Amino acid sequence: MHPILLKIGSLTIFTYGCFLALAFLAAMALAGQEARRVGLPPNRVYDLCFYSIIAALIGARVFQVLLAWHFYWAHPLDIVKVWDGGLAFQGGLVLGIITAVFYMRRHYLPVWKTLDVLALAMPLGQGIGRIGCFMAGCCYGRPTDLPWGVTFTDPQSLGPVGVKIHPTQLYESLLILGVLAVLLRLRSRKRFEGQLLGAYFLLAGLVRFGVEFFRGDPRGPAVFAGMPSTQVIALSMAVAGGCFLVWGSQTKKMQITSCKIE
Repeated sequence: MHPILLKIGSLTIFTYGCFLALAFLAAMALAGQEARRVGLPPNRVYDLCFYSIIAALIGARVFQVLLAWHFYWAHPLDIVKVWDGGLAFQGGLVLGIITAVFYMRRHYLPVWKTLDVLALAMPLGQGIGRIGCFMAGCCYGRPTDLPWGVTFTDPQSLGPVGVKIHPTQLYESLLILGVLAVLLRLRSRKRFEGQLLGAYFLLAGLVRFGVEFFRGDPRGPAVFAGMPSTQVIALSMAVAGGCFLVWGSQTKKMQITSCKIE
């Protein structure tokens, strides 16, 4: 659509980068607000978000480079061009959570309670970030004749120019903001710490798994049942989230039963 937001002389401001910054700021603001609500120190949570975001950026870029290794092998300087788009969400999620857990352990924050706070912030950041993807043209969809299909015309777009395609970035943005709405309703009804994180993994994994069917950009070779690694990881994420929710519910029931017996 509009990969370049503003250009003044030699200064170029990329739309993707602006939306990425907006996504991070919005996610941090929501995390801080939720931290206050549940009794966690907001300043610690802000620091946690900052370090996790840096780690997530690195992880997402590294995973994207691995997925498109043949391209980056031929164009090594493009590896550092994050502003052009190209961040694999799954890689960012893994490294971001590892960094978050390390920070929580170091500063004695309750792990599951804090991860529930982050689980609310992540879909908000994703929803805004995917709009940036749409503007840049990365993560584009397959050709379609549907009336809501979009056609990229800017030659600097990362998507195919002049072809009507699925707006997969907007699909994921809208669906993941729906996940946020579900989590906001669930937070006052949760039965155990970590439930929001499990629900996020389940729902976000299903969203990504479904959207992958409409993607048209290169995502590496098929690794299982005709699915690329990105789709397999999304499905694994959903299964892991579902299993965690079942385990947490069963553990909570056992604790309640034990209390009644005592």
